[in-house]
Amino acid sequence: MSLENRRRFMQFLAASPLAGSLPAAAQVLMPKSRQSDPVMWAPMEADKLIKSPKEAINVFDFEPVARQNVPPAHFGYMASGIDDEVTLRANREDFLKIQLRPRRLVDVSKVDMSVDILGARYPNPIVVAPVGGQKSFHAEGEIATARGAKGGNHLMILSTATTSGVEEVTKARGAPVWYQLYATNKWEVARGMVQRAEKAGCPVVAVTVDRSGGRNQETLFRLMKTDARNCDTCHDRSSLAANMKRRSMYEGLDLEGLTHTQSSAMTWEFLKRLRDTTKMKIVLKGILAHEDATLAAENGMDGIIVSNHGARSEDSGRSTIDALPEIVAAVKGRIPVLVDSGFRRGTDIAKALCLGAQAVCVGRPYMWGLGAFGQAGVERVLELQRIELYAIMQQLGAPSVKQLVPGMIRRA
Repeated sequence: MSLENRRRFMQFLAASPLAGSLPAAAQVLMPKSRQSDPVMWAPMEADKLIKSPKEAINVFDFEPVARQNVPPAHFGYMASGIDDEVTLRANREDFLKIQLRPRRLVDVSKVDMSVDILGARYPNPIVVAPVGGQKSFHAEGEIATARGAKGGNHLMILSTATTSGVEEVTKARGAPVWYQLYATNKWEVARGMVQRAEKAGCPVVAVTVDRSGGRNQETLFRLMKTDARNCDTCHDRSSLAANMKRRSMYEGLDLEGLTHTQSSAMTWEFLKRLRDTTKMKIVLKGILAHEDATLAAENGMDGIIVSNHGARSEDSGRSTIDALPEIVAAVKGRIPVLVDSGFRRGTDIAKALCLGAQAVCVGRPYMWGLGAFGQAGVERVLELQRIELYAIMQQLGAPSVKQLVPGMIRRA
């Protein structure tokens, strides 16, 4: 019986009066069989999932394990896109529109994956993207992630919505981290967070500019209905201040007058004010149009992260790998360009580097690792991506990141 036919048969049984007599493993499988990425061979049966990070063949092996471990509402928060999730799919499918052009007879016995990112040298271009509320996925949350990133000496960007303070995370990482800012519409909140991050040694603030409105996270809402826990025991939604008590970076800040953390009033004037407030370098996270990239360079920003928030802010249908070339062309080398959203494989990362990105930020894969095995899972996910990137650089005939050039790709 094929895997697809088996799934249909299991769905039929689950809907029948016989469901109560199904084997325990089958009952566990049914509500947890959906994956957000099109993977043909990752194990789906509950008794065949990997038991340790070392068993993982690729990053997708971690997702079903995390799905078993993480409460439905929490998993839904991480897995969901917006509306029809067109952008979520585009972030993955658009990599298929780009082909790599391997070059031969090049000495690739040694490959240098190191990169310079805003004045700091890293041994690889894989950046740990900001993800909020990580204790929802593992008890150690951002601390486990920081220790996992330390293993491969990855740059880490800490979310404003972190459940551990920037001071603790920096200590766990053993090196400075970047701070990602949700500015809100209240200047005092942004100023307080930025000053705290700067005091903790953060060299860069990555200002998120794509959270200007609400979002309809349908996958989250559907999985919330399957969560038997009483979420009110952890989430006090009586006010924004009450809801943010578990988010360390909001400690001591006056949230009066705010009903959400969106930055719907942000303009270039805000960034000028921020420039006068901090010595940290300022990177804009969420740029997708060349016009905004040009303005960023002209307004003295230090860098750009091409991002659609992992398809969690809007459902435009445009992937970041599609938007990347026009951003690179617009900045004309004046400021570095990073990219995130949808990156899973080493080939995905190589394609972005060929298109001019200085580095690539990954999010969901390491969250699968965190939810599955904690720090060890994060370490293994990042290791697998480094292994895949190293291998494809060899195949492309690129012994260094600088030799990943536009000529190594073509549009399918």
